[in-house]
Amino acid sequence: MDLPDPLFKEVKTRAIQEGVTLKELLATYIEAGLRGRSTPASDIEPRANTHPLPIAWERVPGEPPTPSRTNAEIEAILDQEDLDNHHRVMGQTRPKP
Repeated sequence: MDLPDPLFKEVKTRAIQEGVTLKELLATYIEAGLRGRSTPASDIEPRANTHPLPIAWERVPGEPPTPSRTNAEIEAILDQEDLDNHHRVMGQTRPKP
């Protein structure tokens, strides 16, 4: 089946929103069209592991959408998290710098 790109994107988005596969949604739409029903998506049971759509970040033109970090900065953050977790598990308080 060859669908125009805008229609395919809309159907794919609707399948994600409904928590079903594209194949399930298209089958339901085709069946509904053949039977003359108007709201086929409500007939599909959503999956238990449905994930919400991602949240869009507001982006400032010319700036990255998330703060950029160097590898050294990321490593320092991860090391600090590891140290904090170690102290928490061991029941120790973190030493004051």
